[in-house]
Amino acid sequence: MPDWLLYTGSRRPHDGIDRLPPPPPWRAFDGGPVLPPPAGDSGNPHQATTYRPSDDAVQQVNAALYLRRPLLVTGPPGTGKSTLAYAVAHELGLGPVLHWPITSRTTLRDGLYQYDPLTRLYAAGRDGTAAGTGHGGAPADEDIGRFIRLGPLGTALLPYRRPRVLLVDEIDKSDIDLPNDLLTVFEKGEYEIPELSRRADPSAEVMTADGPRARVAVTAGTVRCNAFPLVVMTSNGEREFPPAFLRRCVTVELRQPSGEAELAAIVREHLGPLADRSDDLVRRFFERSTAGTLATDQLLNAVYLCGQTGVADRHELADRVMPYLSGPVDDDE
Repeated sequence: MPDWLLYTGSRRPHDGIDRLPPPPPWRAFDGGPVLPPPAGDSGNPHQATTYRPSDDAVQQVNAALYLRRPLLVTGPPGTGKSTLAYAVAHELGLGPVLHWPITSRTTLRDGLYQYDPLTRLYAAGRDGTAAGTGHGGAPADEDIGRFIRLGPLGTALLPYRRPRVLLVDEIDKSDIDLPNDLLTVFEKGEYEIPELSRRADPSAEVMTADGPRARVAVTAGTVRCNAFPLVVMTSNGEREFPPAFLRRCVTVELRQPSGEAELAAIVREHLGPLADRSDDLVRRFFERSTAGTLATDQLLNAVYLCGQTGVADRHELADRVMPYLSGPVDDDE
């Protein structure tokens, strides 16, 4: 194993992240005050401890860590694109993964923070205030942080001592403008909260994506990172990205297992003793995969179901839970 690798794919937690060298001069950030790493594991312990990364994936994860660049992970469904983020967070002790699922309606603001002015207005009225002032002329709500909650991206950019892991899931489903909107944030490593910066006192303790009880101080209305987060962006290849976006990313393509032995090893990692009698189902999956797209998690479902039910016609039941995701279909189907 090359000595420069911090993430090794061993699935055993260690402090290798502390060997991360200083960033390139153009990727250095100085946000503060520096926050300690959050407590807790990745948030998906089974997936994190059973994932088997490819050598290419291990190398590219480390490249993203060294260069402080986002990692764009592409590949067909079921190849472990999302799981890679949890595996890295688990092994390097980087705390819970911040998950940002993307849809066609997702905007940059959704990932950065949410401000709830209606609840704030209601709270001011309930306290008997008028014209934005409370008793004695004090602000109607001095604790504005109660109404601001950072999103997954906004939380990842807090000035943590160690990088947080942010999973931007299925970015290829986003509006056409989102990848370009992300560029400025990724380059600067910071963003502004106008609702704070416009105030006489632009500081507050705001909520984070780690939960309503997890509050951090934001000063001068701006959040700036200290350790740039490991941003894992997944894509199923449903669209192309602009060159300006791609050149700022480290990329890796995950592929389906190349043979029955690799598939069998994955089944053993996930299902233990249930995998002892799965050779026929692994062979069935591998043979059927030549006629259309199948995902590895479909094989895991089939092995588990057949092992727990003890049905006589295992292949018939397995085929039912392993329908083709794409590919040619017989005329009589």
